[in-house]
Amino acid sequence: MHKKKQTNPIQRIVKTLINPFGQFIALEESSGIILLLCSVLAMVLANSAWQEPFLHFWESEFNVVFGGFKLEKSLGHWINDGWMAVFFLVVGLEIKRELLEGELSSRKKALLPIMAALGGMICPALIYLLFNGGTATSSGWAIPMATDIAFSLAILSLLGKHVPASLKIFLAALAIVDDLGAVLVIAFFYTSHIQLSYLLAAGGIFLLLLLFNQLRVRRLGVYLLLGLVMWYCMLQSGVHATIAGVLLAFTIPFRTRPADRATRQRRSSGNRRHT
Repeated sequence: MHKKKQTNPIQRIVKTLINPFGQFIALEESSGIILLLCSVLAMVLANSAWQEPFLHFWESEFNVVFGGFKLEKSLGHWINDGWMAVFFLVVGLEIKRELLEGELSSRKKALLPIMAALGGMICPALIYLLFNGGTATSSGWAIPMATDIAFSLAILSLLGKHVPASLKIFLAALAIVDDLGAVLVIAFFYTSHIQLSYLLAAGGIFLLLLLFNQLRVRRLGVYLLLGLVMWYCMLQSGVHATIAGVLLAFTIPFRTRPADRATRQRRSSGNRRHT
């Protein structure tokens, strides 16, 4: 009888965090159908007699007050800057796992979504400038650079098991790189005023999280708490706050010590020999 493979506590917690992504893929057609139905419903409402109340609903204020601290944002902003950061945290954790021991673990496989994302940003921008260069609309060259990961995954999920999970991982990795590129473009070309102090504070927290990773700090609460502060600093800096979710995902430790990995590899190879 073989001993049951033990999982490091930090791995269990991280896998719990990325379970929603796995469930999203596992649901297959249903998740894509729900998303597309909600999109159709939103378009119908936005072009009906309910247009005004529908738009005002997303503009309604939702404030967070804690003592002297107060953060005022509309419901739409909370989704775009808050929940999207959580979404990219979950997707980032999944991509990190794939980079360490999954579909993207080799350099060649990891470079593929990176180059695809760069091509998907540069080529549409060049095509846009080809037709709009020198006109009043030439400043909108960054609009076609964006990739909508939610709709892309939804369309793939409609095909069910006919689409391999590796393709969905590839698409998620492409979206991560695309999001980073879009944030940089917005920061350098479309942001009139950046709060440098907040941006430096966010960068300092990111470096501190990297240091904790190197020091093998395994308390997930430390990373989430500092990640929340980093998200707030990024939000106040003028740079899109979803970048905080990606940065936090790549600082949270996933692997155990090298000795532990070697032990697991020996056990895994031993199990294969016995099967």
